[in-house]
Amino acid sequence: MFKGHPKGLLAAALSNMGERFGYYIMNAVLVLFLCSKFGLGEETSSLIYSFFYAGIYILALVGGYIADKTQNYKGTIMAGLMIMATGYVLLSIPILATSTNISWLLPLTCLALFVIAFGNGLFKGNLQAIVGQMYDNLEAEAAKEGEEALKAAKDKRDSGFQIFYVFINVGGVVAPFVAPLLRKWWLNAHDMIYNAQLPALCHKFQATGETSEQLTKLATESSLQPIEDMGTFCGDYLQIFNEGIHYSFIASVAAMLISLTIFISTRKRFPTPSKKAATVSVDYTPEERMAAAKEIKQRMYALFAVLAIAIFFWFAFHQNGTSLSMFARDFVKSDSVAPEVWQALNPLYVILLTPVIMWVFGALGRRGKYISTPRKIAIGMAIAGAAYVFLAGYSYIMGYPSATEARANGVELSGPWVLFVLYFFLTVAELFISPLGLSFVSKVAPKHMLGLCQGLWLGATAVGNLLLWIGPLIYNAAPIWICWTVFLSVCLVSMGIMLGMVKWLERVTNA
Repeated sequence: MFKGHPKGLLAAALSNMGERFGYYIMNAVLVLFLCSKFGLGEETSSLIYSFFYAGIYILALVGGYIADKTQNYKGTIMAGLMIMATGYVLLSIPILATSTNISWLLPLTCLALFVIAFGNGLFKGNLQAIVGQMYDNLEAEAAKEGEEALKAAKDKRDSGFQIFYVFINVGGVVAPFVAPLLRKWWLNAHDMIYNAQLPALCHKFQATGETSEQLTKLATESSLQPIEDMGTFCGDYLQIFNEGIHYSFIASVAAMLISLTIFISTRKRFPTPSKKAATVSVDYTPEERMAAAKEIKQRMYALFAVLAIAIFFWFAFHQNGTSLSMFARDFVKSDSVAPEVWQALNPLYVILLTPVIMWVFGALGRRGKYISTPRKIAIGMAIAGAAYVFLAGYSYIMGYPSATEARANGVELSGPWVLFVLYFFLTVAELFISPLGLSFVSKVAPKHMLGLCQGLWLGATAVGNLLLWIGPLIYNAAPIWICWTVFLSVCLVSMGIMLGMVKWLERVTNA
Protein backbone atom coordinates (compact mmCIF):
# COMPACT_ATOMS: atom_id res chain seq x y z
CA MET A 1 0.00 0.00 0.00
CA PHE A 2 2.80 2.41 0.86
CA LYS A 3 5.09 1.43 -2.03
CA GLY A 4 6.25 4.51 -3.90
CA HIS A 5 4.75 6.94 -1.38
CA PRO A 6 6.69 9.41 0.83
CA LYS A 7 8.08 7.91 4.05
CA GLY A 8 6.37 10.52 6.21
CA LEU A 9 2.84 9.71 5.00
CA LEU A 10 1.97 7.17 7.72
CA ALA A 11 3.50 9.33 10.46
CA ALA A 12 1.41 12.32 9.32
CA ALA A 13 -1.76 10.20 9.29
CA LEU A 14 -1.10 8.81 12.78
CA SER A 15 -0.48 12.35 14.03
CA ASN A 16 -3.98 13.21 12.83
CA MET A 17 -5.73 10.36 14.67
CA GLY A 18 -6.12 12.33 17.91
CA GLU A 19 -7.88 15.17 16.13
CA ARG A 20 -10.22 12.65 14.44
CA PHE A 21 -10.90 11.00 17.80
CA GLY A 22 -11.96 14.31 19.30
CA TYR A 23 -13.90 15.23 16.15
CA TYR A 24 -15.99 12.05 16.24
CA ILE A 25 -16.55 12.33 19.99
CA MET A 26 -18.06 15.76 19.36
CA ASN A 27 -19.87 14.59 16.25
CA ALA A 28 -21.52 11.83 18.25
CA VAL A 29 -22.45 13.65 21.45
CA LEU A 30 -22.39 17.44 21.10
CA VAL A 31 -26.01 18.11 20.08
CA LEU A 32 -27.40 15.48 22.45
CA PHE A 33 -25.03 16.67 25.21
CA LEU A 34 -26.17 20.30 24.93
CA CYS A 35 -29.80 19.14 25.09
CA SER A 36 -29.23 16.88 28.11
CA LYS A 37 -26.93 19.22 30.06
CA PHE A 38 -28.64 22.58 29.56
CA GLY A 39 -32.15 21.54 28.52
CA LEU A 40 -31.74 23.34 25.19
CA GLY A 41 -34.07 22.64 22.28
CA GLU A 42 -32.75 20.64 19.36
CA GLU A 43 -32.80 23.67 17.04
CA THR A 44 -30.72 25.74 19.50
CA SER A 45 -28.27 22.89 20.13
CA SER A 46 -27.94 22.33 16.37
CA LEU A 47 -27.23 26.02 15.87
CA ILE A 48 -24.37 25.89 18.41
CA TYR A 49 -23.15 22.69 16.72
CA SER A 50 -23.24 24.44 13.33
CA PHE A 51 -21.19 27.40 14.54
CA PHE A 52 -18.71 25.11 16.29
CA TYR A 53 -18.10 22.98 13.22
CA ALA A 54 -17.99 26.05 11.01
CA GLY A 55 -15.38 27.49 13.39
CA ILE A 56 -13.23 24.37 13.14
CA TYR A 57 -12.95 24.84 9.39
CA ILE A 58 -13.08 28.62 8.96
CA LEU A 59 -10.27 29.08 11.50
CA ALA A 60 -8.12 26.87 9.27
CA LEU A 61 -7.75 30.03 7.15
CA VAL A 62 -6.14 31.73 10.14
CA GLY A 63 -3.92 28.70 10.77
CA GLY A 64 -2.93 28.52 7.11
CA TYR A 65 -2.10 32.23 7.02
CA ILE A 66 0.04 31.97 10.15
CA ALA A 67 1.97 28.95 8.82
CA ASP A 68 2.48 30.47 5.37
CA LYS A 69 3.59 33.78 6.85
CA THR A 70 6.01 32.30 9.38
CA GLN A 71 6.93 29.24 7.26
CA ASN A 72 6.73 27.35 10.56
CA TYR A 73 4.22 24.64 9.68
CA LYS A 74 5.45 22.20 12.30
CA GLY A 75 5.36 24.71 15.16
CA THR A 76 1.85 25.81 14.17
CA ILE A 77 0.67 22.18 14.10
CA MET A 78 2.10 21.45 17.57
CA ALA A 79 0.51 24.60 18.98
CA GLY A 80 -2.82 23.52 17.51
CA LEU A 81 -2.69 20.14 19.24
CA MET A 82 -1.90 21.74 22.61
CA ILE A 83 -4.67 24.32 22.26
CA MET A 84 -7.20 21.63 21.30
CA ALA A 85 -6.20 19.64 24.38
CA THR A 86 -6.80 22.75 26.53
CA GLY A 87 -10.33 23.12 25.14
CA TYR A 88 -11.15 19.50 25.91
CA VAL A 89 -9.81 19.95 29.47
CA LEU A 90 -12.31 22.80 29.95
CA LEU A 91 -15.15 20.62 28.65
CA SER A 92 -14.20 17.74 30.93
CA ILE A 93 -14.99 19.69 34.12
CA PRO A 94 -18.30 18.14 35.38
CA ILE A 95 -20.35 21.08 36.69
CA LEU A 96 -24.12 20.50 37.02
CA ALA A 97 -26.11 23.09 35.07
CA THR A 98 -28.72 24.87 37.20
CA SER A 99 -30.95 27.91 36.76
CA THR A 100 -28.47 29.96 38.83
CA ASN A 101 -25.26 29.08 36.95
CA ILE A 102 -26.39 28.54 33.36
CA SER A 103 -25.77 32.24 32.61
CA TRP A 104 -22.01 31.66 32.88
CA LEU A 105 -21.73 27.87 32.42
CA LEU A 106 -23.20 27.84 28.90
CA PRO A 107 -20.88 30.68 27.74
CA LEU A 108 -17.93 28.79 29.32
CA THR A 109 -18.90 25.70 27.35
CA CYS A 110 -19.09 27.77 24.17
CA LEU A 111 -15.67 29.26 24.98
CA ALA A 112 -14.24 25.75 25.32
CA LEU A 113 -15.72 24.90 21.93
CA PHE A 114 -14.07 28.00 20.44
CA VAL A 115 -10.70 27.01 21.92
CA ILE A 116 -11.02 23.54 20.34
CA ALA A 117 -12.02 25.09 17.02
CA PHE A 118 -9.08 27.52 17.09
CA GLY A 119 -6.59 24.76 17.89
CA ASN A 120 -8.09 22.67 15.09
CA GLY A 121 -7.67 25.62 12.72
CA LEU A 122 -3.97 25.80 13.50
CA PHE A 123 -3.56 22.05 13.10
CA LYS A 124 -5.78 20.58 10.42
CA GLY A 125 -5.06 22.48 7.19
CA ASN A 126 -1.34 22.75 7.86
CA LEU A 127 -0.88 19.00 8.32
CA GLN A 128 -2.71 18.49 5.04
CA ALA A 129 -0.44 21.09 3.44
CA ILE A 130 2.61 19.15 4.62
CA VAL A 131 1.21 15.99 3.00
CA GLY A 132 0.77 17.96 -0.22
CA GLN A 133 4.38 19.17 0.03
CA MET A 134 5.55 15.57 0.37
CA TYR A 135 4.05 14.82 -3.04
CA ASP A 136 5.47 18.03 -4.53
CA ASN A 137 8.90 16.81 -3.45
CA LEU A 138 8.17 13.29 -4.76
CA GLU A 139 7.20 14.68 -8.17
CA ALA A 140 10.22 16.99 -8.26
CA GLU A 141 12.55 14.04 -7.68
CA ALA A 142 10.72 11.93 -10.26
CA ALA A 143 10.97 14.70 -12.87
CA LYS A 144 14.74 14.28 -12.81
CA GLU A 145 14.27 10.69 -14.00
CA GLY A 146 12.03 11.50 -16.97
CA GLU A 147 8.42 11.84 -18.09
CA GLU A 148 7.40 8.27 -17.24
CA ALA A 149 8.68 8.56 -13.68
CA LEU A 150 6.93 11.94 -13.29
CA LYS A 151 3.61 10.54 -14.51
CA ALA A 152 3.89 7.63 -12.08
CA ALA A 153 4.62 10.04 -9.22
CA LYS A 154 1.65 12.26 -10.10
CA ASP A 155 -0.63 9.22 -10.12
CA LYS A 156 0.42 8.56 -6.51
CA ARG A 157 -1.05 11.79 -5.15
CA ASP A 158 -4.75 10.82 -5.15
CA SER A 159 -4.05 7.39 -3.65
CA GLY A 160 -1.70 9.01 -1.11
CA PHE A 161 -4.45 11.25 0.22
CA GLN A 162 -6.79 8.25 0.31
CA ILE A 163 -4.25 6.31 2.41
CA PHE A 164 -3.89 9.37 4.66
CA TYR A 165 -7.69 9.46 5.03
CA VAL A 166 -7.85 5.77 6.00
CA PHE A 167 -5.42 6.02 8.87
CA ILE A 168 -6.72 9.26 10.35
CA ASN A 169 -10.16 7.63 10.59
CA VAL A 170 -8.89 4.87 12.89
CA GLY A 171 -9.45 7.30 15.78
CA GLY A 172 -12.95 7.98 14.48
CA VAL A 173 -13.97 4.31 14.70
CA VAL A 174 -13.15 4.15 18.42
CA ALA A 175 -14.47 7.54 19.50
CA PRO A 176 -18.28 7.08 19.19
CA PHE A 177 -18.13 4.10 21.57
CA VAL A 178 -16.32 6.02 24.30
CA ALA A 179 -19.04 8.44 25.45
CA PRO A 180 -21.86 5.84 25.67
CA LEU A 181 -19.62 3.35 27.48
CA LEU A 182 -18.40 5.90 30.03
CA ARG A 183 -21.89 7.28 30.52
CA LYS A 184 -23.38 3.80 31.01
CA TRP A 185 -20.58 2.82 33.41
CA TRP A 186 -21.02 6.00 35.48
CA LEU A 187 -24.81 5.60 35.64
CA ASN A 188 -24.50 1.94 36.67
CA ALA A 189 -22.00 2.92 39.37
CA HIS A 190 -24.74 5.12 40.84
CA ASP A 191 -27.52 2.51 40.51
CA MET A 192 -29.02 4.15 37.44
CA ILE A 193 -29.78 2.91 33.92
CA TYR A 194 -29.35 4.81 30.66
CA ASN A 195 -32.48 6.17 28.99
CA ALA A 196 -32.18 8.70 26.16
CA GLN A 197 -35.59 10.27 26.87
CA LEU A 198 -35.09 10.96 30.58
CA PRO A 199 -32.87 14.11 30.42
CA ALA A 200 -35.51 16.08 28.49
CA LEU A 201 -38.24 14.95 30.89
CA CYS A 202 -36.07 15.83 33.91
CA HIS A 203 -35.43 19.33 32.54
CA LYS A 204 -39.16 19.76 31.91
CA PHE A 205 -39.92 18.72 35.50
CA GLN A 206 -37.34 21.18 36.88
CA ALA A 207 -38.88 23.97 34.80
CA THR A 208 -42.56 23.27 35.58
CA GLY A 209 -42.58 21.08 38.71
CA GLU A 210 -45.18 18.82 37.06
CA THR A 211 -44.69 15.06 37.25
CA SER A 212 -45.93 13.36 34.09
CA GLU A 213 -46.92 9.72 33.84
CA GLN A 214 -44.10 9.13 31.35
CA LEU A 215 -41.49 10.66 33.70
CA THR A 216 -42.67 8.48 36.59
CA LYS A 217 -42.58 5.35 34.42
CA LEU A 218 -39.12 5.95 32.92
CA ALA A 219 -37.63 7.17 36.20
CA THR A 220 -38.82 4.02 37.97
CA GLU A 221 -37.35 1.85 35.20
CA SER A 222 -34.03 3.76 35.26
CA SER A 223 -33.38 3.75 39.01
CA LEU A 224 -32.25 0.68 40.90
CA GLN A 225 -33.13 2.42 44.16
CA PRO A 226 -36.61 3.56 45.33
CA ILE A 227 -37.37 7.15 44.29
CA GLU A 228 -38.38 9.17 47.35
CA ASP A 229 -38.37 12.62 45.75
CA MET A 230 -38.71 13.24 41.99
CA GLY A 231 -36.90 16.58 42.16
CA THR A 232 -33.87 14.98 43.81
CA PHE A 233 -33.91 12.11 41.32
CA CYS A 234 -34.05 14.46 38.30
CA GLY A 235 -31.15 16.54 39.59
CA ASP A 236 -29.08 13.44 40.37
CA TYR A 237 -29.87 11.76 37.06
CA LEU A 238 -28.92 14.84 35.03
CA GLN A 239 -25.69 15.23 36.97
CA ILE A 240 -24.60 11.58 36.66
CA PHE A 241 -25.79 11.30 33.05
CA ASN A 242 -23.73 14.30 31.94
CA GLU A 243 -20.71 13.54 34.13
CA GLY A 244 -20.26 10.37 32.10
CA ILE A 245 -20.11 12.47 28.92
CA HIS A 246 -17.71 14.96 30.52
CA TYR A 247 -15.30 12.11 31.23
CA SER A 248 -15.26 11.18 27.54
CA PHE A 249 -13.66 14.56 26.88
CA ILE A 250 -10.74 13.45 29.10
CA ALA A 251 -10.22 10.65 26.58
CA SER A 252 -9.99 13.34 23.89
CA VAL A 253 -7.24 15.08 25.88
CA ALA A 254 -5.29 11.81 26.00
CA ALA A 255 -5.78 11.33 22.24
CA MET A 256 -4.39 14.84 21.56
CA LEU A 257 -1.32 14.15 23.68
CA ILE A 258 -0.70 10.86 21.85
CA SER A 259 -0.93 12.66 18.50
CA LEU A 260 1.44 15.36 19.75
CA THR A 261 3.95 12.71 20.86
CA ILE A 262 3.79 10.97 17.48
CA PHE A 263 4.22 14.25 15.60
CA ILE A 264 7.18 15.44 17.68
CA SER A 265 8.95 12.08 17.41
CA THR A 266 8.52 11.89 13.62
CA ARG A 267 8.68 15.56 12.55
CA LYS A 268 12.12 15.15 10.97
CA ARG A 269 10.45 13.07 8.23
CA PHE A 270 8.28 16.01 7.16
CA PRO A 271 9.39 18.68 4.66
CA THR A 272 10.47 22.06 5.99
CA PRO A 273 9.18 24.77 3.59
CA SER A 274 11.32 27.56 5.05
CA LYS A 275 14.57 25.69 4.30
CA LYS A 276 13.36 24.76 0.84
CA ALA A 277 12.36 28.32 0.04
CA ALA A 278 15.65 29.72 1.24
CA THR A 279 17.57 27.90 -1.49
CA VAL A 280 15.41 29.24 -4.34
CA SER A 281 16.58 32.43 -6.04
CA VAL A 282 15.53 32.92 -9.69
CA ASP A 283 15.14 36.06 -11.82
CA TYR A 284 12.14 36.10 -14.16
CA THR A 285 11.45 38.25 -17.22
CA PRO A 286 8.30 40.43 -17.26
CA GLU A 287 6.71 37.99 -19.74
CA GLU A 288 7.43 35.05 -17.46
CA ARG A 289 5.97 36.92 -14.50
CA MET A 290 2.78 37.69 -16.49
CA ALA A 291 2.45 34.07 -17.57
CA ALA A 292 2.97 32.89 -14.00
CA ALA A 293 0.38 35.37 -12.70
CA LYS A 294 -2.13 34.21 -15.32
CA GLU A 295 -1.56 30.57 -14.37
CA ILE A 296 -2.00 31.35 -10.66
CA LYS A 297 -5.23 33.22 -11.43
CA GLN A 298 -6.60 30.24 -13.41
CA ARG A 299 -5.65 27.87 -10.62
CA MET A 300 -7.41 30.01 -8.01
CA TYR A 301 -10.55 30.25 -10.19
CA ALA A 302 -10.55 26.45 -10.44
CA LEU A 303 -10.03 26.13 -6.69
CA PHE A 304 -12.95 28.41 -5.85
CA ALA A 305 -15.21 26.59 -8.32
CA VAL A 306 -14.58 23.28 -6.56
CA LEU A 307 -14.92 24.95 -3.16
CA ALA A 308 -18.42 26.08 -4.10
CA ILE A 309 -19.40 22.47 -4.80
CA ALA A 310 -17.76 21.32 -1.56
CA ILE A 311 -19.97 23.70 0.44
CA PHE A 312 -23.11 21.84 -0.61
CA PHE A 313 -21.61 18.40 -0.14
CA TRP A 314 -20.64 19.12 3.46
CA PHE A 315 -24.04 20.72 4.09
CA ALA A 316 -25.63 17.39 3.14
CA PHE A 317 -22.97 15.05 4.55
CA HIS A 318 -22.52 16.62 7.99
CA GLN A 319 -26.17 16.07 8.79
CA ASN A 320 -24.69 12.92 10.36
CA GLY A 321 -24.13 14.98 13.50
CA THR A 322 -27.54 16.69 13.50
CA SER A 323 -30.69 15.48 11.70
CA LEU A 324 -29.31 12.01 10.86
CA SER A 325 -28.20 11.52 14.48
CA MET A 326 -31.69 12.54 15.59
CA PHE A 327 -33.18 10.12 13.04
CA ALA A 328 -31.14 7.30 14.64
CA ARG A 329 -32.56 8.29 18.02
CA ASP A 330 -36.21 8.87 17.01
CA PHE A 331 -36.93 6.40 14.19
CA VAL A 332 -34.49 3.49 14.61
CA LYS A 333 -34.61 0.67 17.15
CA SER A 334 -31.76 1.24 19.57
CA ASP A 335 -32.58 -1.08 22.48
CA SER A 336 -29.00 -2.33 22.71
CA VAL A 337 -27.13 0.41 20.80
CA ALA A 338 -26.93 4.05 21.89
CA PRO A 339 -27.71 6.55 19.08
CA GLU A 340 -24.17 8.01 19.25
CA VAL A 341 -22.58 4.64 18.40
CA TRP A 342 -23.94 4.76 14.85
CA GLN A 343 -21.43 7.54 14.16
CA ALA A 344 -18.73 4.83 14.13
CA LEU A 345 -20.19 3.42 10.89
CA ASN A 346 -18.77 6.27 8.83
CA PRO A 347 -15.07 5.95 9.82
CA LEU A 348 -15.38 2.14 9.84
CA TYR A 349 -16.65 2.21 6.27
CA VAL A 350 -13.81 4.61 5.37
CA ILE A 351 -11.25 2.04 6.54
CA LEU A 352 -12.98 -0.91 4.86
CA LEU A 353 -13.95 0.72 1.57
CA THR A 354 -10.91 2.87 0.77
CA PRO A 355 -8.73 -0.11 -0.33
CA VAL A 356 -11.60 -1.29 -2.57
CA ILE A 357 -12.01 2.12 -4.20
CA MET A 358 -8.24 2.49 -4.61
CA TRP A 359 -8.16 -0.93 -6.31
CA VAL A 360 -10.97 0.09 -8.68
CA PHE A 361 -9.24 3.34 -9.61
CA GLY A 362 -5.94 1.49 -10.04
CA ALA A 363 -7.53 -1.18 -12.28
CA LEU A 364 -9.16 1.48 -14.44
CA GLY A 365 -5.87 3.35 -14.70
CA ARG A 366 -4.04 0.21 -15.81
CA ARG A 367 -6.58 -0.17 -18.60
CA GLY A 368 -6.03 3.43 -19.69
CA LYS A 369 -9.39 4.58 -18.30
CA TYR A 370 -8.06 7.20 -15.90
CA ILE A 371 -10.76 9.18 -14.07
CA SER A 372 -9.71 12.74 -13.30
CA THR A 373 -10.08 14.16 -9.79
CA PRO A 374 -12.83 16.67 -10.81
CA ARG A 375 -14.84 13.83 -12.44
CA LYS A 376 -14.47 11.71 -9.28
CA ILE A 377 -15.87 14.58 -7.22
CA ALA A 378 -18.91 14.81 -9.53
CA ILE A 379 -19.47 11.04 -9.16
CA GLY A 380 -19.25 11.50 -5.39
CA MET A 381 -22.09 14.03 -5.46
CA ALA A 382 -24.23 11.53 -7.38
CA ILE A 383 -23.54 8.84 -4.78
CA ALA A 384 -24.43 11.24 -1.94
CA GLY A 385 -27.68 11.88 -3.79
CA ALA A 386 -28.30 8.12 -3.88
CA ALA A 387 -28.05 8.02 -0.07
CA TYR A 388 -30.84 10.58 0.23
CA VAL A 389 -32.91 8.91 -2.52
CA PHE A 390 -32.87 5.79 -0.36
CA LEU A 391 -33.70 7.59 2.91
CA ALA A 392 -36.39 9.83 1.40
CA GLY A 393 -38.04 6.89 -0.37
CA TYR A 394 -37.91 4.71 2.74
CA SER A 395 -39.32 7.47 4.98
CA TYR A 396 -42.13 8.13 2.48
CA ILE A 397 -43.06 4.44 2.21
CA MET A 398 -43.08 4.13 6.01
CA GLY A 399 -45.33 7.21 6.22
CA TYR A 400 -43.07 8.91 8.75
CA PRO A 401 -44.39 12.30 9.96
CA SER A 402 -42.29 15.13 11.33
CA ALA A 403 -40.03 14.18 14.24
CA THR A 404 -42.10 16.39 16.56
CA GLU A 405 -45.25 14.44 15.74
CA ALA A 406 -43.41 11.11 15.93
CA ARG A 407 -42.14 11.83 19.44
CA ALA A 408 -45.63 12.85 20.57
CA ASN A 409 -47.61 9.98 19.04
CA GLY A 410 -45.05 7.25 18.41
CA VAL A 411 -44.22 5.47 15.14
CA GLU A 412 -43.09 2.06 13.96
CA LEU A 413 -39.32 2.06 14.41
CA SER A 414 -36.97 0.99 11.63
CA GLY A 415 -34.39 -1.74 11.90
CA PRO A 416 -30.71 -0.78 12.19
CA TRP A 417 -30.15 -1.98 8.60
CA VAL A 418 -31.43 1.40 7.40
CA LEU A 419 -28.42 3.13 8.95
CA PHE A 420 -26.00 0.57 7.51
CA VAL A 421 -27.29 1.27 4.00
CA LEU A 422 -27.43 5.03 4.50
CA TYR A 423 -23.90 5.38 5.84
CA PHE A 424 -22.55 3.02 3.18
CA PHE A 425 -23.64 5.40 0.41
CA LEU A 426 -22.61 8.53 2.32
CA THR A 427 -19.16 7.11 3.06
CA VAL A 428 -18.53 6.09 -0.54
CA ALA A 429 -19.52 9.62 -1.56
CA GLU A 430 -17.13 11.03 1.06
CA LEU A 431 -14.27 8.91 -0.32
CA PHE A 432 -14.88 10.32 -3.79
CA ILE A 433 -14.88 13.91 -2.50
CA SER A 434 -12.99 14.57 0.73
CA PRO A 435 -9.53 12.97 0.23
CA LEU A 436 -9.65 13.71 -3.51
CA GLY A 437 -10.64 17.29 -2.78
CA LEU A 438 -7.55 17.61 -0.59
CA SER A 439 -5.52 16.13 -3.45
CA PHE A 440 -7.07 18.60 -5.92
CA VAL A 441 -6.23 21.55 -3.67
CA SER A 442 -2.62 20.38 -3.35
CA LYS A 443 -2.40 20.19 -7.16
CA VAL A 444 -3.73 23.65 -7.99
CA ALA A 445 -2.49 25.62 -4.95
CA PRO A 446 0.37 28.07 -5.66
CA LYS A 447 3.43 26.82 -3.80
CA HIS A 448 3.67 29.89 -1.55
CA MET A 449 0.00 29.53 -0.51
CA LEU A 450 -0.23 25.84 0.39
CA GLY A 451 -1.46 26.35 3.95
CA LEU A 452 -3.89 29.11 2.99
CA CYS A 453 -5.39 27.08 0.12
CA GLN A 454 -5.89 24.03 2.35
CA GLY A 455 -7.51 26.49 4.75
CA LEU A 456 -9.82 27.62 1.94
CA TRP A 457 -10.92 24.01 1.38
CA LEU A 458 -11.72 23.75 5.08
CA GLY A 459 -13.35 27.19 4.91
CA ALA A 460 -15.78 25.84 2.30
CA THR A 461 -16.58 23.05 4.74
CA ALA A 462 -17.22 25.75 7.35
CA VAL A 463 -19.78 27.50 5.15
CA GLY A 464 -21.55 24.18 4.61
CA ASN A 465 -21.55 23.61 8.37
CA LEU A 466 -23.11 27.01 8.98
CA LEU A 467 -26.17 25.70 7.17
CA LEU A 468 -26.51 22.51 9.23
CA TRP A 469 -29.26 23.94 11.43
CA ILE A 470 -31.61 23.87 8.42
CA GLY A 471 -31.79 20.07 8.58
CA PRO A 472 -33.18 19.79 12.15
CA LEU A 473 -35.56 22.68 11.42
CA ILE A 474 -37.21 20.81 8.50
CA TYR A 475 -36.87 17.47 10.31
CA ASN A 476 -39.00 18.72 13.22
CA ALA A 477 -41.50 20.73 11.15
CA ALA A 478 -42.48 18.54 8.15
CA PRO A 479 -42.71 14.86 7.18
CA ILE A 480 -39.10 13.80 7.29
CA TRP A 481 -38.99 12.59 3.67
CA ILE A 482 -39.21 16.28 2.73
CA CYS A 483 -36.04 16.96 4.75
CA TRP A 484 -34.14 14.21 2.91
CA THR A 485 -35.49 15.41 -0.46
CA VAL A 486 -33.98 18.85 0.17
CA PHE A 487 -30.53 17.27 0.57
CA LEU A 488 -31.12 15.07 -2.49
CA SER A 489 -31.84 18.20 -4.56
CA VAL A 490 -28.69 19.89 -3.27
CA CYS A 491 -26.56 16.89 -4.28
CA LEU A 492 -28.06 16.59 -7.76
CA VAL A 493 -27.73 20.28 -8.60
CA SER A 494 -24.11 20.28 -7.37
CA MET A 495 -23.35 17.18 -9.46
CA GLY A 496 -24.75 18.85 -12.59
CA ILE A 497 -22.69 22.00 -12.07
CA MET A 498 -19.54 19.97 -11.43
CA LEU A 499 -20.03 17.93 -14.61
CA GLY A 500 -20.42 21.18 -16.54
CA MET A 501 -17.00 22.36 -15.30
CA VAL A 502 -15.10 19.06 -15.59
CA LYS A 503 -13.25 19.69 -18.87
CA TRP A 504 -12.11 23.17 -17.78
CA LEU A 505 -10.97 21.87 -14.39
CA GLU A 506 -9.06 19.03 -16.07
CA ARG A 507 -7.22 21.53 -18.27
CA VAL A 508 -6.25 23.68 -15.30
CA THR A 509 -5.17 20.68 -13.22
CA ASN A 510 -2.92 19.39 -15.97
CA ALA A 511 -1.49 22.80 -16.86
